[in-house]
Amino acid sequence: MMAVTSACKDGSKAVMDNGKYVRYTPEQVEALERLYHDCPKPSSMRRQQLIRECPILSHIEPKQIKVWFQNRRCREKQRKEASRLQAVNRKLTAMNKLLMEENDRLQKQVSQLVYENSFFRQQTQNTTLATTDTSCESVVTSGQHHLTPQHPPKDASPAGLLSIAEETLAEFLSKATGTAVEWVQMPGMKPGPDSIGIVAISHGCTGVAARACGLVGLDPTRVAEILKDRPSWFRDCRAVDVVNAISTGNGGTIELLYMQLYAPTTLASARDFWLLRYTSVLEDGSLVVCERSLNNTQNGPSMPPAPNFVRAEMLPSGYLIRPCEGGGSIIHVVDHMDLEPLGVPEVLRPLYESSTLLAQKTTMAALRHLRQISQEVSQPNVTGWGRRPAALRALSQRLSKGFNEAVNGFTDEGWSMLESDGVDDVTLLVNSSIGRMMGVNPSFASGFPSMGSAVLCAKASMLLQNVPPAILLRFLREHRSEWADSGIDAYSAAAVKAGPCSLPISRAGSFGGQVILPLAHTIEHEESMEVIKLENMGHYREDMIMPGDIFLLQLCSGMDENTVGTCAELIFAPIDASFSDDAPIIPSGFRIIPLDSGMDASSPNRTLDLASTLEVGAAGNRAAGDYSGRCGSTKSVMTIAFQFVYEIQLQENVATMARQYVRSIIASVQRVALALSPSRFGSHSGFQSPPGTPEAQTLARWICQSYRCYLGAELLKIEANELILKNLWLHSDAILCCSLKALPVFTFANQAGLDMLETTLLALQDITLEKIFDDNGRKALFSEFPQVMQQGFMCLQGGICLSSMGRPVSYERAVAWKVLNDEEDAHCICFMFINWSFV
Repeated sequence: MMAVTSACKDGSKAVMDNGKYVRYTPEQVEALERLYHDCPKPSSMRRQQLIRECPILSHIEPKQIKVWFQNRRCREKQRKEASRLQAVNRKLTAMNKLLMEENDRLQKQVSQLVYENSFFRQQTQNTTLATTDTSCESVVTSGQHHLTPQHPPKDASPAGLLSIAEETLAEFLSKATGTAVEWVQMPGMKPGPDSIGIVAISHGCTGVAARACGLVGLDPTRVAEILKDRPSWFRDCRAVDVVNAISTGNGGTIELLYMQLYAPTTLASARDFWLLRYTSVLEDGSLVVCERSLNNTQNGPSMPPAPNFVRAEMLPSGYLIRPCEGGGSIIHVVDHMDLEPLGVPEVLRPLYESSTLLAQKTTMAALRHLRQISQEVSQPNVTGWGRRPAALRALSQRLSKGFNEAVNGFTDEGWSMLESDGVDDVTLLVNSSIGRMMGVNPSFASGFPSMGSAVLCAKASMLLQNVPPAILLRFLREHRSEWADSGIDAYSAAAVKAGPCSLPISRAGSFGGQVILPLAHTIEHEESMEVIKLENMGHYREDMIMPGDIFLLQLCSGMDENTVGTCAELIFAPIDASFSDDAPIIPSGFRIIPLDSGMDASSPNRTLDLASTLEVGAAGNRAAGDYSGRCGSTKSVMTIAFQFVYEIQLQENVATMARQYVRSIIASVQRVALALSPSRFGSHSGFQSPPGTPEAQTLARWICQSYRCYLGAELLKIEANELILKNLWLHSDAILCCSLKALPVFTFANQAGLDMLETTLLALQDITLEKIFDDNGRKALFSEFPQVMQQGFMCLQGGICLSSMGRPVSYERAVAWKVLNDEEDAHCICFMFINWSFV
């Protein structure tokens, strides 16, 4: 064992102590430390070089220097581990404090509920014993007890505003740490040192409410500053304007705010708020930021109604921020709103009556944003193509804001509506104020000519039945060729980078390859940004289609199907390969928001679109509700918005093209939604039996039984019949079935098979067996194929096959066997490609 001390009698030598320890001089330690910081693990040659370059180390054996570096690395590792454990311990201590406070609050809530239950039981008994008075006077008198009390207008003078602020503070604290609202834990949220925090939603209170408690590594002042800037983290917030600010005698600040929120779909109006925000410091040093609406005031400033907005109400809400021992902050967030749900179609009211949705989009978004900022402060790394996290965050905000503006189409941003073509399924808007709309100069500084002179937006909303939003959005992301048109993509990319260009012409043929290049993601991976490279696409240049690559900046969120109440989004915009920061962004995309299962819209067997289908009779609701109860169906609303830059003289042609394109996307989404519907095949998401074939479960059983019969081995290591389909679907090797026809076509593939062929179950039956092999593979296949019919199976040596996109795929070996049905007749041929990969 070697040890290091600073004591030494000889300044030029390391002293040996009983042959066991080496004591180094400070000069020697300094020389070794310098090398350690440059190279913590030097090679033998580097250590020899160090001895030659440093005379003070010349009397030390190379082996001793090697051991010194080993000990130094060990101490560094121990120091880092100790620091990590201290940080975890601080988190656990703070979380334990939070849990103890939450436990105390829950005990108070239980005591209150027990008392209320006893009181109501006593009242019920008294009512039962009392005689019923049916006189007219009694009826009128009893009815008066149930009238909603009318509160007089509150004084909004400076003194009155302070009174309102103090009242708001008290009500907010009673919600954040007391029992003013009955909170229940949000499904799927479990507190822990690495979790977002303790999240709860309201039960039985006015409006919708959510509450969260969490820890972040930022000081309270910085936390308050971030949370006040609501548009930076709340994607649905269009703007927050401070109309007036007043300082209070106790060191606090009262601000009057006007806030606008985007509408989530094209089928409802946006919301706005006239608010009071009160910032103050409590006696224990905690910082409080609380807010409430000023809807019923007099003798003070007011905000008149705005066109295209519905005035909503914010009940006492806000943030309680307490300093945490060892640094950081403990935060309590309360959001409580009345979003005026009666003004929207009944089927969409769950969007405005769901506390879970409020928690996901607002309350938890605040905590996630704070955690993201905290991580960036502690680990200021450059990510995503040399860009810092703040720059990437700004890009994601531009994408989200541009999509929201397109969905809402506010007139103050320059949008105006075009006349309908007689069918109200797709709404068209135009905007000639491109610079104001995007907040950038269209003639940006990368040397390209200016863009077109106007933007056209085609948008629509549709209701989806029995399709989890996350699964549908993942499909749209991974299988762009199922819904997108290459000509439109080429036109959109060219329009952003150049001036006038001809309209796209639909071309036959398959898409070029799609390559997804990860750019950045949030801590919990609930949101990610990526660059999509569409290879070998056509660019429009001088009225000609030139082959080349197209790049899209894409924002994905809500991809986790296990998260409750998550809004799923896929937003993208064409960019130049240089990816300059000042490039204009014209976003398009999809948004899918889940609806509560109790609220239905129409027949369970079809996907709905068009605003006209929202008017549903009682019979339709009942039928759909019954189906929902039997199948556990999910309902969601999808919003689609696509933007096109164009020259003003081409408006009529572009409008016709945009309508047709969005209608084709609606049809594609309906087709995909039907295929992905779990009710088509039980609980195995993503699978659909092709028409005319046996049920999926039966086919899976035939495949496994025939494999055992002909090859004498088990394809799957399971015995339960109900798990066969699931395990076959998730098998790592590509398994594909083809028909017994003169020109065999594929009829079934598991997930790996679909990935290998780069296709979907919908398009699988358009692929013939011979199409996936090259010339050598086809020769080997046709020479060996008779063996399958004679002896029941055949083996193919490793080789190359082709995906539906034309990409070469290598495989180690392949096995084919005859699949027999229950009558022992040949049903199809099954292929298994083992250890395949793209070349």
